[in-house]
Amino acid sequence: MPVGNSVYPIYKQALMKACATVSLNGTTTNGPFVALIDTGTYTYSTANTFYNPSLTGIIGTPQNITSPTVVGKLFDGCNVTFTAVTTATSIEALVIYRKNTGADTTWRLVLYEDTSVTGLPVTPNGGDIGITFNASGILAL
Repeated sequence: MPVGNSVYPIYKQALMKACATVSLNGTTTNGPFVALIDTGTYTYSTANTFYNPSLTGIIGTPQNITSPTVVGKLFDGCNVTFTAVTTATSIEALVIYRKNTGADTTWRLVLYEDTSVTGLPVTPNGGDIGITFNASGILAL
């Protein structure tokens, strides 16, 4: 059953404490990434905090969200394409996380999105999977 789009509460708490590592601005190796998720393997939980060990059910290779911007309370970035996704496992959700130069146990989970995602659910067939974010932005706080 879909959870509904949710900002991970621990991320919100980190923002309120002004932790430097929670910013969604960054570069192609140090910034926001998005992962395709099989909800048969991963279940959203407010207790999930970091990429590892929390995030399971990843399909394909997570992609960097390029040209990230934060204007006022709105986060936005370029659409992404996952190339040649071959697994036959269905994809029902996305997770956005903040990658940094540290270990994956320090990459904060930001957003779980399983509703209103154009093109999901989808079962990969070896082709590309494009994710088009909402024209009004990805996330508002």
